[in-house]
Amino acid sequence: MALSNPLFYDIRSSNDVDPPQNEESTDVGELVNDPAQTASKPIGTVLSSVRELLECPVCLNAMYPPIHQCSNGHTICSGCKPRVHNRCPTCRHELGNIRCLALEKVAASFALPCKYKGFGCIGIYPYYNKPEHESQCAYRPYNCPYAGSECSVVGDIPYLVTHLKDEHKVDMHNGSTFNHRYVKSNPQEVENATWMLTVFSCFGQYFCLHFEAFQLGMAPVYVAFLRFMGDDSEAKNYTYSLEVGGNGRKMVWQGVPRSIRESHRRVRDSFDGLIIQRNMALFFSGGDRKELKLRITGRIWKEQ
Repeated sequence: MALSNPLFYDIRSSNDVDPPQNEESTDVGELVNDPAQTASKPIGTVLSSVRELLECPVCLNAMYPPIHQCSNGHTICSGCKPRVHNRCPTCRHELGNIRCLALEKVAASFALPCKYKGFGCIGIYPYYNKPEHESQCAYRPYNCPYAGSECSVVGDIPYLVTHLKDEHKVDMHNGSTFNHRYVKSNPQEVENATWMLTVFSCFGQYFCLHFEAFQLGMAPVYVAFLRFMGDDSEAKNYTYSLEVGGNGRKMVWQGVPRSIRESHRRVRDSFDGLIIQRNMALFFSGGDRKELKLRITGRIWKEQ
């Protein structure tokens, strides 16, 4: 739940963190500045100082209970403690099982803006609730949906659409119906072949059509599926159909597009799309069955 006003709460509140019974604990007095000094410092300086105190010196991420410290008061997060073989990364003293209660209590009194503030989130969240919010924040950026390479670009939907068009040179298509032809000269080679991504613009939204070949156990197959450029809650408002055929036969698939929050590999490996066995694909292609020539048609519509 977002908080609207204070950046600090009473440290004596119910957010205090109690130490485990079997662990040694010490308070670190120097973590709390003299009140007279603190009052004279700008709030931004105080916030920055506390953030620095809450940063693990090893992974540089924010620390959450249990926060450990050595006998000299140097802190480290619980995740990095085993990585440094129980030795303080600052002074090399043994860490033991000392909890830094003072820093944990400071963190419990602290509130911060969401890290996706730059993408539009205006909420202020208690320090310990912030990771949970950020994992589900509606403003968190999306990963690039391009499947042809491991692209690390992230951003909002308008940014990714421009990125796909300018950097990946994808096929951009306006409209809710499509008719695509997929050709492969040597269909015997099915080593995770991926065809160019197509991005559709319709109903004020964007959709990605994927088509690729991969091994399903020992059997090579082709798969086509649609992903929605937005969250899953919005994707459920749309339905799509895919159809492939030839030689008097056809196969039809109907489903709901999956959100690009899920990776294309996860969607593909769930078989949530039009699956075509290679023998059937070659039958649809006609001719001498030595060249893949599949025509896939489909449409997207919005559920009322």
